[in-house]
Amino acid sequence: MCGRFTLTVDPAELADAFSNYTFPKQFAPRYNIAPTQPVLAIPNDAKNKADFFIWGLIPSWAKDPSIGNKLINARGETLAEKPSFRGGFKHKRCLIPANGFYEWKAAAGAKTKTPYFIHMKDRKPFAFAGLWDEWNSPDGGSLRTCTIITTEPNELMSALHTRMPVILNPGDYDLWLEPAPQTPDKLIHLIKPYPADAMSAFPVSTMVNKPGNDRPECIAPASQQ
Repeated sequence: MCGRFTLTVDPAELADAFSNYTFPKQFAPRYNIAPTQPVLAIPNDAKNKADFFIWGLIPSWAKDPSIGNKLINARGETLAEKPSFRGGFKHKRCLIPANGFYEWKAAAGAKTKTPYFIHMKDRKPFAFAGLWDEWNSPDGGSLRTCTIITTEPNELMSALHTRMPVILNPGDYDLWLEPAPQTPDKLIHLIKPYPADAMSAFPVSTMVNKPGNDRPECIAPASQQ
């Protein structure tokens, strides 16, 4: 599962890491992005442009938009089978930029889980593999939403949780964002754990448990709190 993440880099650094795509000129750093909130995503609509989507997929055919609360993640193993995701896997994929994410580790005898902040060792931004869709409401409005794909954990993540988000190699961005429909066999090799030796993790304060806490202290090591 991936239930919280961060995007704290400035627009210039993000543009450097994603040089083939354009981003809004200004956006606030986010230290505790939670489901149902706006997130930056790059859809495969051939525009190569990032925009804000709501985190929590609402399929275009959904009658009740509250389904998005249950679809913040999509299991990579069943993307081609589940009605909520198989259309997006074929037609509507996106990159979701981030520079870290959180996971909670349970400890024997402890009443609360310990949150961990996971990031790349070089501290550079990266992209989750995602799906997106556009939902039209009965009153004529529209809403673009997205979900983060998950897979089995690598060696680092297995000590924290049984799942991890799919992080794409930059060399695979163009394939993932190919506007033309893609069959599962052309994409399924991308749904895999990211190399553990490129990642690092450390415990942080439980302040991240509350979505309203969106400040730099969320990513400070617990020993410095």
